[in-house]
Amino acid sequence: AEGLNLCTSGSATSCEECLLIHPKCAWCSKEDFGSTKSITSRCDFLQNLIANGCAGAIENPSSSISVVQDIPLSSKGSSQAHLDVTQITPQKVALNLRPGDRTSFRVQVRQVEDYPVDLYYLMDLSLSMNDDLDNIHNLGTKLAEEMRKLTSNFRLGFGSFVDKNISPFSYTAPRYQNNPCIGYKLFPSCVPSFGFRHLLSLTDKVDRFNEEVRKQKVSRNRDAPEGGFDAILQAAVCKEKIGWRKEASHLLVFTTDDVPHIALDGKLGGLVQPHDGQCHLNEANEYSASSQLDYPSLALLGEKLAENNIHLIFAVTKSHYILYKNFTTLIPGTTVEILHKDSKNIIELIVKAYNSIRSKVELTVWDSPEDIGLTFTATCQDGLSYPGLRKCGDLKIGDTVSFEVAVEARSCPAEDTSHTFTIKPAGFRDTLEVAVTYSCQCGCTARAAPASAECSGNGTYSCGLCHCEPGHLGARCECQEGASGDLHHALCREAEGKPLCSGRGECSCNQCLCYESEFGNIYGPFCECDDFSCARYKGVLCSGHGECHCGECKCHAGYIGDNCNCSTETDSCVSSEGQMCSGRGACVCGRCQCSEPGAFGETCEKCPTCPGVCSTKRDCIECKLFNSGRLADNQTCQKHCKDEIITTVDALETDDPNAILCAYPVNNCVMKFTYLELPSGKSNLTVLKEPACSSAPSAVTIVLAVIGSVVLIGIILLALWKLLVTIHDRREFDRFQSERSRARYEMASNPLYRKPISTHNVEFTFNKLNKSYNGTVD
Repeated sequence: AEGLNLCTSGSATSCEECLLIHPKCAWCSKEDFGSTKSITSRCDFLQNLIANGCAGAIENPSSSISVVQDIPLSSKGSSQAHLDVTQITPQKVALNLRPGDRTSFRVQVRQVEDYPVDLYYLMDLSLSMNDDLDNIHNLGTKLAEEMRKLTSNFRLGFGSFVDKNISPFSYTAPRYQNNPCIGYKLFPSCVPSFGFRHLLSLTDKVDRFNEEVRKQKVSRNRDAPEGGFDAILQAAVCKEKIGWRKEASHLLVFTTDDVPHIALDGKLGGLVQPHDGQCHLNEANEYSASSQLDYPSLALLGEKLAENNIHLIFAVTKSHYILYKNFTTLIPGTTVEILHKDSKNIIELIVKAYNSIRSKVELTVWDSPEDIGLTFTATCQDGLSYPGLRKCGDLKIGDTVSFEVAVEARSCPAEDTSHTFTIKPAGFRDTLEVAVTYSCQCGCTARAAPASAECSGNGTYSCGLCHCEPGHLGARCECQEGASGDLHHALCREAEGKPLCSGRGECSCNQCLCYESEFGNIYGPFCECDDFSCARYKGVLCSGHGECHCGECKCHAGYIGDNCNCSTETDSCVSSEGQMCSGRGACVCGRCQCSEPGAFGETCEKCPTCPGVCSTKRDCIECKLFNSGRLADNQTCQKHCKDEIITTVDALETDDPNAILCAYPVNNCVMKFTYLELPSGKSNLTVLKEPACSSAPSAVTIVLAVIGSVVLIGIILLALWKLLVTIHDRREFDRFQSERSRARYEMASNPLYRKPISTHNVEFTFNKLNKSYNGTVD
């Protein structure tokens, strides 16, 4: 075995422990197995034990399977004796499992033609279903006609439900006891509320179904949810009263127009006792524990429906379809269909649901032990395998599908333990019983010899090993504990405080017996050395250039370092031009370490950003394409340009950002090329087929260009002049408008008219009687 050896690394001390490590591990019970100087593990892969000389004394049990009962599948149902119809094969299997050793068997399932059908119609008789009740008076006859197209053996039963007759679910006041519809103008008369009432056992007399339906009247409850889950459970578990046949397919049609009460809702009415899953129909065929037990849980419903092989069909109105669709994922084997508000499509709905049920097969597992792992792989009608799937759909009646069931024991239970679990298709009465026993004991254990001579009379010899009695030590129980035993142990320690035999061997009285290792040899007087615990490089011990001795690499000539990964040779660092690392780096441990930015390659010969690279590539282009240039010699060209891949094109594409564009002159023209360094170390050169040459301009073109330029400039100048004049005129006009708006004239006066009389004031000064006067004289 390559890689880690799980068997030897598991340190198994007994045959039973070895078997638990891995299903490929085997135990050697041979007495003289292994070397006297080392301990060879008795727990190893089978091929290793045989190679080490243990043939004929190996304990290696494996898982096994035996088919106990395998009756062939039937093709038809009603034409045969019903109890003899077989829809699953095999019927009984016995497994003997070794932990971790997976075994598998194949199961085949077929839905036979013309299989008997029992259909129980369970109807919500709350007030809102009154119009539905009117439409199913002849349901029995019509349904029987349709179902007999699918099976010649059909029986029909009938039951009804409303809700628990306790508050707050129903009207419990005395005035409502006989008629809960009192005071309700739309429907003033109805019967008292009830939990579930079984009205007609399964029968092939469909007229009786019609009679019972015509007798029914609706009732009225207080809250919107109904007590339908109570009714489903009673219809499932009361097998004798309902009349379910073992040899028939069981259909339970549940019709309602509202949501159901579920577990814990009963606490609102003081019901704290969980449902017990038992039948509680009294002599009047009414549910007698309606006011004592809580509503059943979805898990309990699923368990009882599967236990009694019942397919539940939810026929509900469109507004509640999503809720009941979610219920189908929690209750295996159920389907949901949309019911019209007046139930006119009930027959079409039932036929569609039945065909849907018969078109699929899903395996379920009952009582599977916790230490057993099961994996299913379905092979459906398309012939393809679907790992992890235990269901097939889109089947026709009579189609056969198969499932591969892989079984694996995860651990070993107590000795002589056995388990049994059941595999059955959902809704089928047919089952596959699987009995499991465990292969956890070695055969050599039963031959154990107490006080054996092989153990110096001081232990039990079992499966090649001695199990010493208290007070004795050694591989053969030849040493005694005490002072002498301590002395023997001391001789097996490299120093005080260190483990015995460095933890990699056993102390047999006075010397270390080193363990064998899958990685190499363990040696030394104290098992302190080995040839595999040295430094590694890229996972290779001593880089493959040295030998490991007691934890240290001894390098071969030409190599140095702790892990011998550093070569002293420099030949691999010399470039094709004879330079060490192309002058762009240093040779370290036989490899170039490039120091020039952008340089790479084994000898740093690749450097797209280095100066002069374009000229180097040019030399290769000239010598390879045109047989010219300084490398024109064929041998020189092949040597220096061996990694260049040259392609000629009509036009260069420069979209690649990693490609470098180069150009050089050729006879007054320019030769252009691009090059790209590839991950493989080669260079991809893309070269123009012909150099790019520029042509002399035409004289006519020049003249026309000058004339056009002058005309264009003139037009631009005229446009600018016109723009400036326009701006100036607009400013002058705006100023005139502003001054005009500031003028204020009276409407009745002429600004040019002057009066004929003028008035003048003259000021003078004179003295009179030595008094001075200014102005006029009196």
